[in-house]
Amino acid sequence: MNDMNRAGEVVTSMQRVLYEVKKVVVGQDHFLERVLVAMLARGHLLVEGVPGLAKTLTVKTLARALQGSFKRIQFTPDLVPADLVGTRIYNQKTGDFSVSLGPVFTNLLLADEINRAPAKVQSALLEVMQEQQVTIAGETYGVPQPFLVMATQNPIESEGTYPLPEAQVDRFMMKVLVGYPTADEEFVIVERVTGVSATVTAVTSMAELATLQQACREVFVDPALISYVVRLVAATRDPEPAGLRELARCLTYGASPRASIHLVEGARALAFLRGRDYVLPEDLTDLVPDVLRHRLVLSYEALMEGMSPDAIVRRLMSQIGPPARPLESRGRPAASA
Repeated sequence: MNDMNRAGEVVTSMQRVLYEVKKVVVGQDHFLERVLVAMLARGHLLVEGVPGLAKTLTVKTLARALQGSFKRIQFTPDLVPADLVGTRIYNQKTGDFSVSLGPVFTNLLLADEINRAPAKVQSALLEVMQEQQVTIAGETYGVPQPFLVMATQNPIESEGTYPLPEAQVDRFMMKVLVGYPTADEEFVIVERVTGVSATVTAVTSMAELATLQQACREVFVDPALISYVVRLVAATRDPEPAGLRELARCLTYGASPRASIHLVEGARALAFLRGRDYVLPEDLTDLVPDVLRHRLVLSYEALMEGMSPDAIVRRLMSQIGPPARPLESRGRPAASA
Protein backbone atom coordinates (compact mmCIF):
# COMPACT_ATOMS: atom_id res chain seq x y z
CA MET A 1 0.00 0.00 0.00
CA ASN A 2 2.82 2.35 0.84
CA ASP A 3 4.46 1.63 -2.51
CA MET A 4 1.24 2.42 -4.38
CA ASN A 5 0.85 5.67 -2.43
CA ARG A 6 4.40 6.58 -3.36
CA ALA A 7 3.71 5.82 -7.03
CA GLY A 8 0.65 8.08 -6.81
CA GLU A 9 2.79 10.84 -5.34
CA VAL A 10 5.21 10.53 -8.25
CA VAL A 11 2.39 10.86 -10.78
CA THR A 12 1.00 13.92 -8.98
CA SER A 13 4.42 15.54 -8.65
CA MET A 14 5.35 14.93 -12.28
CA GLN A 15 1.94 16.12 -13.48
CA ARG A 16 2.52 19.39 -11.66
CA VAL A 17 5.93 19.70 -13.30
CA LEU A 18 4.43 18.97 -16.74
CA TYR A 19 1.68 21.52 -16.13
CA GLU A 20 4.27 24.22 -15.49
CA VAL A 21 6.36 23.23 -18.51
CA LYS A 22 3.32 23.20 -20.78
CA LYS A 23 2.60 26.79 -19.83
CA VAL A 24 5.56 27.58 -22.06
CA VAL A 25 6.18 24.55 -24.30
CA VAL A 26 3.47 23.52 -26.75
CA GLY A 27 3.13 19.87 -27.84
CA GLN A 28 6.25 17.66 -27.77
CA ASP A 29 4.49 15.17 -25.45
CA HIS A 30 6.77 12.27 -26.41
CA PHE A 31 9.89 14.36 -25.87
CA LEU A 32 8.69 15.69 -22.51
CA GLU A 33 7.82 12.18 -21.29
CA ARG A 34 11.28 10.93 -22.23
CA VAL A 35 12.91 13.83 -20.38
CA LEU A 36 10.99 12.89 -17.22
CA VAL A 37 11.89 9.22 -17.68
CA ALA A 38 15.57 10.13 -17.97
CA MET A 39 15.39 12.31 -14.87
CA LEU A 40 13.77 9.59 -12.76
CA ALA A 41 16.08 6.87 -14.11
CA ARG A 42 19.24 9.01 -13.72
CA GLY A 43 20.00 8.79 -17.42
CA HIS A 44 21.14 11.23 -20.08
CA LEU A 45 19.39 12.23 -23.29
CA LEU A 46 20.66 12.71 -26.83
CA VAL A 47 18.13 14.79 -28.76
CA GLU A 48 18.10 15.12 -32.53
CA GLY A 49 16.01 17.79 -34.18
CA VAL A 50 16.24 20.87 -36.36
CA PRO A 51 16.68 24.28 -34.69
CA GLY A 52 13.69 26.07 -33.21
CA LEU A 53 11.83 23.14 -31.66
CA ALA A 54 12.02 24.35 -28.02
CA LYS A 55 14.71 21.93 -26.88
CA THR A 56 16.56 24.59 -24.89
CA LEU A 57 13.33 26.13 -23.63
CA THR A 58 12.11 22.75 -22.35
CA VAL A 59 15.17 22.09 -20.18
CA LYS A 60 15.33 25.67 -18.94
CA THR A 61 11.65 25.59 -17.95
CA LEU A 62 12.10 22.21 -16.23
CA ALA A 63 14.92 23.67 -14.16
CA ARG A 64 12.63 26.48 -12.98
CA ALA A 65 9.81 24.07 -12.08
CA LEU A 66 12.25 21.84 -10.17
CA GLN A 67 14.15 24.71 -8.49
CA GLY A 68 17.35 23.34 -9.98
CA SER A 69 20.33 25.01 -11.59
CA PHE A 70 20.57 25.13 -15.38
CA LYS A 71 23.54 25.75 -17.66
CA ARG A 72 23.80 25.76 -21.44
CA ILE A 73 27.01 25.16 -23.37
CA GLN A 74 27.15 26.01 -27.06
CA PHE A 75 29.62 23.51 -28.52
CA THR A 76 32.00 24.93 -31.14
CA PRO A 77 35.16 23.61 -32.86
CA ASP A 78 37.42 25.90 -30.79
CA LEU A 79 36.07 24.68 -27.42
CA VAL A 80 38.61 23.14 -25.02
CA PRO A 81 37.95 20.79 -22.06
CA ALA A 82 38.60 23.57 -19.53
CA ASP A 83 35.63 25.46 -20.98
CA LEU A 84 33.44 22.62 -19.71
CA VAL A 85 34.94 21.32 -16.50
CA GLY A 86 36.90 24.36 -15.28
CA THR A 87 40.55 25.06 -14.66
CA ARG A 88 43.12 26.34 -12.16
CA ILE A 89 43.69 30.09 -12.06
CA TYR A 90 46.90 31.67 -10.75
CA ASN A 91 46.48 34.60 -8.38
CA GLN A 92 49.47 36.96 -8.78
CA LYS A 93 48.80 38.76 -5.49
CA THR A 94 48.78 35.66 -3.30
CA GLY A 95 50.94 33.43 -5.46
CA ASP A 96 48.39 30.61 -5.12
CA PHE A 97 46.26 28.68 -7.55
CA SER A 98 42.48 28.59 -7.18
CA VAL A 99 40.02 26.33 -8.98
CA SER A 100 37.35 27.86 -11.18
CA LEU A 101 34.62 25.27 -11.74
CA GLY A 102 33.09 25.05 -15.21
CA PRO A 103 29.45 25.06 -16.36
CA VAL A 104 29.08 21.28 -15.94
CA PHE A 105 28.55 21.93 -12.24
CA THR A 106 24.79 22.20 -12.48
CA ASN A 107 21.69 20.03 -12.16
CA LEU A 108 20.49 20.28 -15.75
CA LEU A 109 23.15 20.70 -18.43
CA LEU A 110 22.25 21.40 -22.05
CA ALA A 111 25.07 20.55 -24.45
CA ASP A 112 23.89 22.31 -27.59
CA GLU A 113 25.12 20.90 -30.93
CA ILE A 114 27.47 18.49 -29.18
CA ASN A 115 28.82 17.14 -32.47
CA ARG A 116 30.47 20.49 -33.25
CA ALA A 117 33.15 19.99 -30.58
CA PRO A 118 36.36 17.96 -31.10
CA ALA A 119 37.05 14.59 -29.44
CA LYS A 120 39.00 16.04 -26.47
CA VAL A 121 35.98 18.08 -25.38
CA GLN A 122 33.59 15.19 -25.89
CA SER A 123 35.86 12.98 -23.77
CA ALA A 124 35.80 15.54 -20.96
CA LEU A 125 32.02 15.42 -21.00
CA LEU A 126 32.19 11.61 -21.02
CA GLU A 127 33.76 11.48 -17.54
CA VAL A 128 31.14 13.79 -16.10
CA MET A 129 28.28 11.77 -17.58
CA GLN A 130 29.60 8.42 -16.40
CA GLU A 131 31.38 9.21 -13.15
CA GLN A 132 29.35 12.24 -12.00
CA GLN A 133 32.62 13.96 -11.19
CA VAL A 134 35.38 16.09 -12.67
CA THR A 135 39.14 15.86 -12.19
CA ILE A 136 41.07 19.14 -12.23
CA ALA A 137 44.81 19.09 -11.54
CA GLY A 138 44.53 15.74 -9.78
CA GLU A 139 41.65 16.83 -7.54
CA THR A 140 38.19 15.31 -7.90
CA TYR A 141 35.03 17.39 -7.65
CA GLY A 142 31.54 15.89 -7.64
CA VAL A 143 28.82 17.55 -9.69
CA PRO A 144 25.52 18.57 -8.02
CA GLN A 145 22.89 15.84 -7.66
CA PRO A 146 20.62 15.06 -9.38
CA PHE A 147 22.54 15.59 -12.62
CA LEU A 148 21.16 15.31 -16.16
CA VAL A 149 22.91 15.96 -19.46
CA MET A 150 20.75 16.66 -22.48
CA ALA A 151 22.79 16.94 -25.66
CA THR A 152 21.39 18.10 -28.98
CA GLN A 153 22.58 17.59 -32.52
CA ASN A 154 21.35 18.98 -35.82
CA PRO A 155 20.46 16.25 -38.38
CA ILE A 156 20.46 18.51 -41.45
CA GLU A 157 23.96 19.98 -41.26
CA SER A 158 27.20 18.00 -41.27
CA GLU A 159 29.78 20.63 -42.27
CA GLY A 160 32.14 21.41 -39.41
CA THR A 161 30.91 18.56 -37.22
CA TYR A 162 32.72 15.70 -35.51
CA PRO A 163 31.25 12.20 -35.13
CA LEU A 164 30.49 11.32 -31.52
CA PRO A 165 32.71 8.53 -30.13
CA GLU A 166 30.82 5.26 -29.77
CA ALA A 167 31.77 5.09 -26.08
CA GLN A 168 30.12 8.44 -25.49
CA VAL A 169 27.01 7.68 -27.52
CA ASP A 170 26.54 4.54 -25.44
CA ARG A 171 26.43 6.66 -22.26
CA PHE A 172 23.19 8.28 -23.36
CA MET A 173 20.18 6.37 -22.06
CA MET A 174 18.01 7.40 -25.01
CA LYS A 175 18.16 9.17 -28.33
CA VAL A 176 14.94 11.07 -28.91
CA LEU A 177 13.88 12.41 -32.30
CA VAL A 178 12.02 15.73 -32.11
CA GLY A 179 9.82 16.64 -35.06
CA TYR A 180 7.99 19.71 -36.26
CA PRO A 181 4.78 20.75 -34.48
CA THR A 182 1.38 20.38 -36.11
CA ALA A 183 -0.32 23.41 -37.66
CA ASP A 184 -2.57 23.82 -34.61
CA GLU A 185 0.38 23.55 -32.23
CA GLU A 186 2.38 26.08 -34.24
CA PHE A 187 -0.56 28.50 -34.09
CA VAL A 188 -0.53 28.29 -30.28
CA ILE A 189 3.28 28.65 -30.25
CA VAL A 190 3.10 31.89 -32.22
CA GLU A 191 0.34 33.22 -29.96
CA ARG A 192 2.32 32.46 -26.80
CA VAL A 193 5.65 33.78 -28.02
CA THR A 194 4.19 37.02 -29.35
CA GLY A 195 1.91 37.50 -26.33
CA VAL A 196 2.45 37.95 -22.59
CA SER A 197 5.14 35.67 -21.18
CA ALA A 198 3.87 32.90 -18.91
CA THR A 199 5.17 32.67 -15.34
CA VAL A 200 6.60 29.29 -14.37
CA THR A 201 6.09 28.35 -10.71
CA ALA A 202 8.48 26.10 -8.79
CA VAL A 203 6.42 23.05 -7.79
CA THR A 204 9.05 20.71 -6.39
CA SER A 205 12.76 20.59 -5.59
CA MET A 206 15.85 18.71 -6.65
CA ALA A 207 15.96 17.09 -3.20
CA GLU A 208 12.47 15.69 -3.76
CA LEU A 209 13.50 14.52 -7.22
CA ALA A 210 16.43 12.64 -5.66
CA THR A 211 13.96 10.90 -3.32
CA LEU A 212 11.75 9.96 -6.27
CA GLN A 213 14.78 8.60 -8.13
CA GLN A 214 15.54 6.31 -5.20
CA ALA A 215 11.91 5.17 -5.00
CA CYS A 216 11.93 4.49 -8.74
CA ARG A 217 14.65 1.87 -8.33
CA GLU A 218 12.29 -0.15 -6.13
CA VAL A 219 9.79 -0.73 -8.95
CA PHE A 220 9.41 -4.48 -9.52
CA VAL A 221 10.55 -5.96 -12.83
CA ASP A 222 9.46 -9.52 -13.54
CA PRO A 223 12.43 -11.79 -14.48
CA ALA A 224 10.55 -12.75 -17.67
CA LEU A 225 10.69 -9.10 -18.76
CA ILE A 226 14.42 -8.90 -18.05
CA SER A 227 14.90 -12.06 -20.11
CA TYR A 228 12.97 -10.43 -22.97
CA VAL A 229 15.23 -7.37 -22.82
CA VAL A 230 18.38 -9.50 -22.87
CA ARG A 231 17.15 -11.55 -25.85
CA LEU A 232 16.21 -8.41 -27.77
CA VAL A 233 19.54 -6.66 -27.16
CA ALA A 234 21.53 -9.86 -27.86
CA ALA A 235 19.78 -10.12 -31.23
CA THR A 236 21.32 -6.78 -32.25
CA ARG A 237 24.76 -8.41 -31.94
CA ASP A 238 23.92 -11.80 -33.42
CA PRO A 239 20.55 -11.80 -35.22
CA GLU A 240 20.80 -15.34 -36.64
CA PRO A 241 19.81 -17.32 -33.48
CA ALA A 242 16.68 -15.16 -33.28
CA GLY A 243 15.66 -16.16 -36.80
CA LEU A 244 16.81 -12.88 -38.34
CA ARG A 245 19.66 -14.06 -40.52
CA GLU A 246 18.93 -11.36 -43.11
CA LEU A 247 19.86 -8.66 -40.57
CA ALA A 248 23.37 -10.01 -39.97
CA ARG A 249 24.71 -8.23 -43.07
CA CYS A 250 23.10 -4.96 -41.96
CA LEU A 251 24.71 -4.66 -38.53
CA THR A 252 28.41 -4.04 -37.95
CA TYR A 253 28.02 -3.67 -34.18
CA GLY A 254 25.04 -4.16 -31.91
CA ALA A 255 24.05 -2.71 -28.56
CA SER A 256 26.14 -3.20 -25.41
CA PRO A 257 24.85 -4.58 -22.07
CA ARG A 258 24.39 -0.97 -21.03
CA ALA A 259 21.40 -0.92 -23.41
CA SER A 260 19.75 -3.73 -21.41
CA ILE A 261 20.37 -1.85 -18.16
CA HIS A 262 19.03 1.41 -19.53
CA LEU A 263 15.97 -0.29 -20.98
CA VAL A 264 15.04 -1.84 -17.64
CA GLU A 265 15.76 1.34 -15.67
CA GLY A 266 13.81 3.43 -18.18
CA ALA A 267 10.85 1.05 -18.02
CA ARG A 268 10.84 1.35 -14.24
CA ALA A 269 10.66 5.13 -14.50
CA LEU A 270 7.93 4.98 -17.15
CA ALA A 271 5.87 2.56 -15.04
CA PHE A 272 6.30 4.89 -12.06
CA LEU A 273 5.13 7.87 -14.13
CA ARG A 274 2.07 5.81 -15.09
CA GLY A 275 1.20 5.20 -11.45
CA ARG A 276 2.44 1.63 -11.03
CA ASP A 277 5.09 0.01 -8.84
CA TYR A 278 5.68 -2.83 -11.33
CA VAL A 279 6.69 -2.90 -15.00
CA LEU A 280 4.41 -4.14 -17.79
CA PRO A 281 5.59 -5.24 -21.25
CA GLU A 282 4.28 -2.05 -22.87
CA ASP A 283 6.56 0.02 -20.65
CA LEU A 284 9.51 -1.75 -22.27
CA THR A 285 8.24 -1.82 -25.86
CA ASP A 286 7.46 1.92 -25.75
CA LEU A 287 11.11 2.66 -24.93
CA VAL A 288 12.91 0.14 -27.16
CA PRO A 289 13.35 2.44 -30.23
CA ASP A 290 14.65 5.36 -28.13
CA VAL A 291 17.10 3.16 -26.21
CA LEU A 292 18.45 1.18 -29.17
CA ARG A 293 18.47 3.48 -32.21
CA HIS A 294 21.75 5.24 -31.38
CA ARG A 295 23.55 2.06 -30.35
CA LEU A 296 23.30 0.21 -33.66
CA VAL A 297 26.20 0.64 -36.06
CA LEU A 298 24.89 -0.13 -39.55
CA SER A 299 27.04 -1.71 -42.23
CA TYR A 300 28.00 0.13 -45.39
CA GLU A 301 25.70 -2.19 -47.32
CA ALA A 302 22.72 -1.26 -45.13
CA LEU A 303 23.47 2.45 -45.48
CA MET A 304 23.67 2.13 -49.27
CA GLU A 305 20.24 0.50 -49.28
CA GLY A 306 18.83 3.39 -47.24
CA MET A 307 18.08 1.33 -44.14
CA SER A 308 17.70 3.08 -40.80
CA PRO A 309 18.30 1.91 -37.21
CA ASP A 310 14.59 2.39 -36.52
CA ALA A 311 13.66 0.00 -39.35
CA ILE A 312 15.99 -2.66 -37.92
CA VAL A 313 14.59 -2.15 -34.41
CA ARG A 314 11.05 -2.60 -35.74
CA ARG A 315 12.09 -5.83 -37.44
CA LEU A 316 13.67 -7.10 -34.22
CA MET A 317 10.58 -6.27 -32.20
CA SER A 318 8.27 -7.99 -34.69
CA GLN A 319 10.32 -11.18 -34.42
CA ILE A 320 11.02 -11.13 -30.67
CA GLY A 321 7.79 -10.48 -28.82
CA PRO A 322 7.44 -9.59 -25.13
CA PRO A 323 6.11 -12.14 -22.63
CA ALA A 324 2.53 -12.15 -21.38
CA ARG A 325 1.56 -9.43 -18.92
CA PRO A 326 2.50 -10.32 -15.33
CA LEU A 327 -0.24 -10.61 -12.73
CA GLU A 328 -1.19 -6.99 -12.08
CA SER A 329 -3.01 -7.92 -8.87
CA ARG A 330 0.24 -9.07 -7.33
CA GLY A 331 2.19 -5.87 -7.90
CA ARG A 332 5.53 -6.38 -6.23
CA PRO A 333 5.75 -9.85 -4.61
CA ALA A 334 8.20 -8.57 -2.00
CA ALA A 335 5.72 -5.96 -0.83
CA SER A 336 2.89 -8.47 -0.37
CA ALA A 337 5.01 -11.15 1.28
